[in-house]
Amino acid sequence: MPQPLRPPGSAPSWSVGDTVIHRIDEVILPPETGPWLLPGATADVVQRTNWLAPDFADEAGTLHLAVHSFAVETAGLRVLIDTGIGNGKIRPNPAWHNLHTPYLERLAGVGFAPESVDLVILTHLHTDHVGWNTRPDGHGGWTPTFPHARYITSRVESDYWDGADIDDSRRRMLADSVQPVRDSGQLDLIDVRAEGTDIAAGLRLVPTPGHTPGQVAVAVHSAGRSAVVTGDCIHHPVQLADPALCSSVDVDPDRAARTRRDLLADLADTDTLLLGSHFAPPTAGLVRTHGDTYRLIPVPGRVIHPPQR
Repeated sequence: MPQPLRPPGSAPSWSVGDTVIHRIDEVILPPETGPWLLPGATADVVQRTNWLAPDFADEAGTLHLAVHSFAVETAGLRVLIDTGIGNGKIRPNPAWHNLHTPYLERLAGVGFAPESVDLVILTHLHTDHVGWNTRPDGHGGWTPTFPHARYITSRVESDYWDGADIDDSRRRMLADSVQPVRDSGQLDLIDVRAEGTDIAAGLRLVPTPGHTPGQVAVAVHSAGRSAVVTGDCIHHPVQLADPALCSSVDVDPDRAARTRRDLLADLADTDTLLLGSHFAPPTAGLVRTHGDTYRLIPVPGRVIHPPQR
């Protein structure tokens, strides 16, 4: 079963110019997630990539993976990037099923009470990225968790799932975590250009197709500094060492690998901070050329604790 992370009210945070990015923890994923998600990242492959230990893998070659959101304070806006798995939802994956975590308390601990969130960015419409879109409405249904927020995702992503032949579990996820936002009028579909599309001051959606057709990464720019939140373009730092390693749930693995290579080539040896949507702590780092591939140099966030009452 998944394990809880930090207590409510503490969150690692990074400054990117005048923008602050907080990691809002939901769960650490169990060890068996790695072999299922990245079957090519076998223990010997991971052990050969010795810079992964101890943060991103253990000495036995077991990958460390987590689920979290990023809460971004920028230009007077409170922006949430992805919303995790959610509480009390029926899921076939036991690591996601019927969770009860203090996610909302963690979010409020950095000043993001649900009523204060202005914008929710959904990098793609997978179960572990949309769950806290909604919470129980008290009548057996679901209502948007962030009542005043504009929820955005790419139009390509939404159109794909509207037309895809999906199983019952994904149909349930869309019904409990996406459709209530659509019904409330809060879902806003964005046409994302090849070069990226600005959605707010210092925030740009960048197309990263392959894992899903309309997946996006989120580029942050402020006062001459920059960061990129990966979505599932990169699930784990082992994919820096071998960008050809693909997820078992990539819709188009070849395209996903090309997208990953292009993104890493753009970030390599720059000062742009990479924040992985499933990277275990310390979660962020700088991409550096390492032989004929890449490695991640960790950049831990500072921990903010709430004031004593």
